[in-house]
Amino acid sequence: MSNFDVAVIGGGMVGAATAIGFAKQGRKVAVVEGSEPKAFTPEQPLDIRVSAISEHSVSLLSDLGAWDAIQQMRICPYRRLETWEHPECRTRFHADSLGMDQLGFIIENRLIQLGLWQQLEALDNVTLYCPDKLENIEFGELNQIKLASGTSISAKLTVGADGANSKVRQLAGIGITAWDYRQHCMLINVETELPQQDITWQQFTPSGPRSFLPLASLEGDGKSVPQGSLVWYDSPSRIKRLSAMSPAQLREEVLAHFPQELGDIKVLQSGSFPLTRRHAQSYSANQCVLVGDSAHTINPLAGQGVNLGFKDVEVLLAVTEGKEELSSDVLAQYERKRRPDNLLMQSGMDFFYKSFSNDIAPLKLVRNAALKMAEKTGPLKVQVLKYALGLK
Repeated sequence: MSNFDVAVIGGGMVGAATAIGFAKQGRKVAVVEGSEPKAFTPEQPLDIRVSAISEHSVSLLSDLGAWDAIQQMRICPYRRLETWEHPECRTRFHADSLGMDQLGFIIENRLIQLGLWQQLEALDNVTLYCPDKLENIEFGELNQIKLASGTSISAKLTVGADGANSKVRQLAGIGITAWDYRQHCMLINVETELPQQDITWQQFTPSGPRSFLPLASLEGDGKSVPQGSLVWYDSPSRIKRLSAMSPAQLREEVLAHFPQELGDIKVLQSGSFPLTRRHAQSYSANQCVLVGDSAHTINPLAGQGVNLGFKDVEVLLAVTEGKEELSSDVLAQYERKRRPDNLLMQSGMDFFYKSFSNDIAPLKLVRNAALKMAEKTGPLKVQVLKYALGLK
């Protein structure tokens, strides 16, 4: 049996970042992952799953040595953000107000993972078990971890980075608080007639928000083709009907229900998923610790999910730096630092979501007035933006 200081279950974006961080501390690390990220070529269609990466997350990716590789693939920086319900009542944010070159980057999840894996594979003290998955854990002073392949390993600390339905969380006996938003989210990758790669926007409607995320343009036939990701929140039945449509039919629905800012489009691909909020009742137990979606999932309204996960990684690495023993007291310190921030972001997104998900006339008047006032609040608006970007 191979012995490790840390076994990271899940080699996605957050898991890979955690593994690199622990390896850089000089620890012997195992990573268990079901499939490695597909290699990148410039002509590949853009993936459906993308994230809005904050400058704070970029700093972590740079510290881990992965950002240069990600940049060399494809990224889309954005400088402006707008949100509104009524077109005349908008709140606008601009990178210039913070003295920044951009507010963040829209990047395919696979490419973030790929950049991190390039670092993982270059580290002598990291062992990858891929393709493989967790079968069982026998808890003790050293956790005995059995994998589906029949391989067994032991580790002083087991990191659950295996997503919203975390098996590490379940085996460790950590409960969750959860509820279903009774809505689904549809992601639609499109070619756009209009070049609008520097802005992300969101319009609230009673049935759910309609959002646009700029994507990197692709080169084709000697020209640059602007692309974007549309996010359509609606009832499960409505999303099911949209998912059954042809690209041409879906295009007509998008043009009828998205704001005119979008312009004409060509639908490339789409996918959908249900919206559920989860929060682990503890972030650690039985020498297991949870990071990212294993610990918390959030309404994707502001694209903060992976940024919260990277903040988990940053704090976990900070509290364990220089500690030979990864004790329960150290893990409790990690939870004390991260739980309030994760809970605040979850609750904030829920407040926005519920406040705008109705068609009650007095509420519409109040919330549109609030958006119009927010546009003129100056320093307060800047502070809100800094918090959303992880700068505070």
